[in-house]
Amino acid sequence: MAKELPKSTRRFGARYGRRVRLKYGLIERDQRAKYKCPYCSAVKVKRISVGIWECKKCQVKFTGKAYKV
Repeated sequence: MAKELPKSTRRFGARYGRRVRLKYGLIERDQRAKYKCPYCSAVKVKRISVGIWECKKCQVKFTGKAYKV
């Protein structure tokens, strides 16, 4: 039985191929997740844009990797 694609990629329908949609879904899941803040240790860091992250608790903005902190 085939592994199910992430729900966020269902908007593409049958376009672009299964493997591309699977990789895109994994990247999208990582970039929208919340991460641990390196300053206050709260799990409230969210991605603002490519490489820019903000903690919702201590309001600090910092740079990091594109999809994961």
